[in-house]
Amino acid sequence: MNTSFAAPSPWRIHGLEAWYELLRVLRTPAFAIPSLAFPVVFYVLFAVLLPGKWGDYDKSAYLLATYGAFGVIGPALFGFGVGLAIERERGWLELKRVSPMPAMAYFLAKIAMSLVFGFAVLCLLSIAAVGFGGVRIAPGEWLLLVAVLLLGTAPFCALGLLIGTLVKGQAAVAIVNLVYLPMSVLSGLWMPIFVFPPLIQKLAAAWPAWHLGQMALGVVGQVRDVNYPLHVAVLMGMTALFLALAALRLRRL
Repeated sequence: MNTSFAAPSPWRIHGLEAWYELLRVLRTPAFAIPSLAFPVVFYVLFAVLLPGKWGDYDKSAYLLATYGAFGVIGPALFGFGVGLAIERERGWLELKRVSPMPAMAYFLAKIAMSLVFGFAVLCLLSIAAVGFGGVRIAPGEWLLLVAVLLLGTAPFCALGLLIGTLVKGQAAVAIVNLVYLPMSVLSGLWMPIFVFPPLIQKLAAAWPAWHLGQMALGVVGQVRDVNYPLHVAVLMGMTALFLALAALRLRRL
């Protein structure tokens, strides 16, 4: 009798790891609910409920772009930063390292999870923007906005990975929040960057979130003459830097 077993395909291995990662975060309300709800709640509050106009800007469209950026950054940072830190602390990362699972499956699963959550946030934000904010956006423009924001999560996945290699457990939650919230505010994702003093506006370019927000604003027509190649180059450079630092740290663990 032939007792040999065929090895599972790499596609199946990667697919299952991504599916189980998604199930894990869905069963973690402390992650899933804030990631989905906070950007939408803030958008409805600032774009719909609070009155006022912003000169030549369309407030509802402007905040769709910036809160869209805010919404996709969260799952990328927390999924990698907090998830990796907790798994290191509990020994799960070491277990996965000695298992026959391809090493990249672990990281690709977390990227897939952050993209799924980011897409869900963008869908909810778009429903609120069109249904309550009066935003009119063409299907092609919306797809381009989604593509820009989801692809733009790369540096934040890398930054989350770096944080996850530096701290453990619940300390990662505090560190990620200390990065995520000030970066979002100072990059103009919660309120327009032009309300800040000139110095803060100039320093905003140091944050990767500002570059992502500028590209999103350009897509929805709220910022003109956006230098997309420059913003892409900055985000790619930051991604490479964070990945290199994370790789060095992982070798020492």
